[in-house]
Amino acid sequence: MKQVVQNYKSGELAVLDVPVPGCKPGGVLVRSTYSLISTGTELMKVSEAGMSMLGKARSRPDQVAKVMQSVATNGVPATYRKVMGKLDSYTPLGYSLCGVVEQVGTGIDEVKVGDLVACAGNEHALHAELNWVPKNLYAPVPDGLAPRHAAFGTVGSIALQGVRRGESQLGDAALVIGLGLIGQLVVQLLAASGVRVIGVDPDPVRCELAERLGAAACGDPASAAVEAAVAELTDGHGVDQVYLAAGGGSNQPVELAARLSRDRGRVVDIGKCRLDLPWNAYYEKELDVRFSRSYGPGRYDPEYELEGRDYPIGYVRWTERRNLACFLDLLARGSVDVEPLVSHIADFDDAVETYQRLKDGDLKAVAVLFRYPEHARETGTPAVAVPAVKRRSGGVSTPARSAKAPVRLAFVGAGNYATSMLLPHLAQRDGVELSTVVTTTALSAANAQRKFGFAEATTDLDAVLGDPSIDAVFVVTRHSSHAELTRRALLAGKTVFVEKPLALTEDELAGVLTAVEESGNDRLQVGFNRRFAPLLNEARKRFGARTGPASLRYLVNAGRLQHGSWYLQQGTEGSRFSGEGGHFIDTAGWLLAADPVSVYAVATSGHEDLQVVLRYPDGSTATISYVTTGAPGFPKETLDLVADGKVLRLDDFVRASVYGRKRWVSSRLPKARDKGQSAELAAFIKAVRTGGPMPVPLESLVATTSATLAVQAGLVGGTPVTLARAR
Repeated sequence: MKQVVQNYKSGELAVLDVPVPGCKPGGVLVRSTYSLISTGTELMKVSEAGMSMLGKARSRPDQVAKVMQSVATNGVPATYRKVMGKLDSYTPLGYSLCGVVEQVGTGIDEVKVGDLVACAGNEHALHAELNWVPKNLYAPVPDGLAPRHAAFGTVGSIALQGVRRGESQLGDAALVIGLGLIGQLVVQLLAASGVRVIGVDPDPVRCELAERLGAAACGDPASAAVEAAVAELTDGHGVDQVYLAAGGGSNQPVELAARLSRDRGRVVDIGKCRLDLPWNAYYEKELDVRFSRSYGPGRYDPEYELEGRDYPIGYVRWTERRNLACFLDLLARGSVDVEPLVSHIADFDDAVETYQRLKDGDLKAVAVLFRYPEHARETGTPAVAVPAVKRRSGGVSTPARSAKAPVRLAFVGAGNYATSMLLPHLAQRDGVELSTVVTTTALSAANAQRKFGFAEATTDLDAVLGDPSIDAVFVVTRHSSHAELTRRALLAGKTVFVEKPLALTEDELAGVLTAVEESGNDRLQVGFNRRFAPLLNEARKRFGARTGPASLRYLVNAGRLQHGSWYLQQGTEGSRFSGEGGHFIDTAGWLLAADPVSVYAVATSGHEDLQVVLRYPDGSTATISYVTTGAPGFPKETLDLVADGKVLRLDDFVRASVYGRKRWVSSRLPKARDKGQSAELAAFIKAVRTGGPMPVPLESLVATTSATLAVQAGLVGGTPVTLARAR
């Protein structure tokens, strides 16, 4: 299928051929009929992409702050790879469309194939021929409503939510500053509610349009006519609400809002304009400044948007989806008319030219629609037991492979970690062929194919697992899917590399081991890369053998997560420690050459900071302090190992030392923090090519996973948890 994309680094716009998205449970696959260009939000993004790197940085200081934090935590090289990887990727455009349901996922019963729906979301209602849309981000189109009008559903919901935030009443007077697409819709919604509206915009054509659509008067913000109209309409008191639907860097809108508001009026920010509030003016009138967050309640809540969990109507009357349905109803009843807003309808194949004309100013428009061609329908597609590893005798049969034949790899998932920490090490490695990349979203697969040279990109996992030419499968998806994808790949006879964690529950771990037993396939590696770090290996060698028990301390200064991180979705993705704690437990076990026999865990109030104490068969102990409340500038990982009169110290994979009869200190700082990914992948590829043992025994992977899961059990029970191997 085709999709409109943009490269944020170069500014390039393109219509790409990308895989058809899969129809996942809880949503529908929609074939686009019309999609709407947001001439405000989208053109701002297009313009930013055309800036120099310095210009991009100046326009997004919030992102610059994140980059600097990443430099402090991960170092310059790793941060550079991550940032450039994101910049030099195609990103989608669009967030408002109307289309026909082509396929219905499980759990959906209110729409059927062939129904017309309006769709929302900057990840789900894209300028693409097909989109997968979760249930709370679409609404059926009322009978008789034209598809090109229903395509306005999302921007209409944004305007509607802004009006709701203003809490207007019948007979109120309102000022709408900015008469672009959103402003024009706000004017109509207010007029339909019995509110007298005055519009402000420097463009006389837009002012005239707003007056035709219900505004009592409109004018230039610098014109005395606007102030005169407000004075006449409100008997000199000022307007009850001001709706800021303007963009740009001028502070004029907020200053005008203060001047023309009544005492204790409301100012609602819907657009993205400069907000340097003149304190005296806002204080003296005690103005109520409010923000309107996109389409309504539910926005940015993954449980609502992705998992389909609705808010009870008795508590939240107007959600994203209810706003969408309400706006469609207003359109169907003629209370709002979007036809006068349609400046241009372009064929989807002409998308790049259309954007360029808008950017260059050759096309003056309030609203532009893409019209999609008709296509034939396509189908797409407390004592915790450490589980014993059982293998069917004889193992799984694998085709003989030539020693000179390349190892053919498939990647399931192509997110940040895969594209910044794994694929760069594999793309140029001799004897490796990147065969297929599989993702649930079409564009991420296309990006990975373009950047790393995959032969194919798809959303069809079954086809990959059934391909006998693929030697190994990498599972690099979200944590909640690791165990099931690993289980399926093992049953398909593939060698599997799965990023940590292997499993989030004991049942998931048991399912993986059942797959090993049923298939006889134990060719599994979990991405515990620290044990492969060159600096730590050198320090371990310098430390030498030990005779007595050891004491190990591992401080992990994990830091706080950014708002919106999927790591915070503990209901589906597990706790943060269950997601990455296996790294540190594995490293401790590797240094101590044993698997733990018990786990004791305590936490601060709110479980923000954890202390995990592990005991080993020879009496050694390891204490992992996993903290989120430390200083962001402090190193992320520091480790001390003490035994037999010797001390090994690792400082965040940039410096190591050993103290004993002789002292050794790493001679120089490495160019970058090497946490072992390259060596880990080399060992994995060697095992696949030669058929030799996997880099880490399966029993050790299982023991580490069981110990990680036992941390949560220990927190709940408040007592040590014995890791008793099942018999």
